[in-house]
Amino acid sequence: MKQAEIRSDIAWATPTKVVVHGLDLCEDIVGKIDFGQMAFLQLFARLPEARELRMFNAMMVILVEHGITPSSLATRMTYAGAPEAVQAAVAAGLLGLGSVFVGSLDNAARLLQTSLANGDHEPDIERLAREAVDDYRARKEILPGIGHPFHKPIDPRAPALFSVAKELGYEGRYVRLMSAIGKEAERQLDRALPVNVTGAMAAVASEMGIPWQICRGLAVAARAVGLVGHVLEEMRQPLATALYLRTEHEASAHLIPKEHEEPV
Repeated sequence: MKQAEIRSDIAWATPTKVVVHGLDLCEDIVGKIDFGQMAFLQLFARLPEARELRMFNAMMVILVEHGITPSSLATRMTYAGAPEAVQAAVAAGLLGLGSVFVGSLDNAARLLQTSLANGDHEPDIERLAREAVDDYRARKEILPGIGHPFHKPIDPRAPALFSVAKELGYEGRYVRLMSAIGKEAERQLDRALPVNVTGAMAAVASEMGIPWQICRGLAVAARAVGLVGHVLEEMRQPLATALYLRTEHEASAHLIPKEHEEPV
């Protein structure tokens, strides 16, 4: 039996040349296209038009940073324990991107893309939103792209991204469905459940034709940049060790006999 050909169409290299999606790295890319264009090239195998680039950049930069979160804490703590391994510190933060923080992007995109998979040009958005909320509630699962533990009653990043989408002509059926799901969830559960940033990103990514299966990769790529920044700040302005020592003290203080307590 003949083995299948091993093949990649992304890039090839010789001792004197590197070509990425048909563009010479040194002649056509370096110094001529920016990071957003390069990321778009990797995904779509072509350079973006101006409208596409602005939307893609807006979607990517919105998740780079969010302060001291579980992912940035994991990065800082790992760096404190292994300062020789910056890549491990960044990886530690990325491993914490899941259904609660950042990683819900792919689940939200899957919900949108499967709900609109029949290609109906005039879908019943309200019905689809109601069915989505009913389905997740029946299965007692967290509805992706909706609600936020800190940003209430609104995640300000979602309307900011949707505003750019509207301006650039990306406010299509995926954006409408995501907004309708948020409203339906609030109606059924009678509490503030705004569309969050990953829900907004999922809608925009879907409008741009990005498959849901790789949407979490966009979140990972964006947050990786932010985590490198946290490593740099940890080098210059460390907080991980202080947090570790304080946490250890407070968590175990009730176990220490009173005669061994330090005077206040």
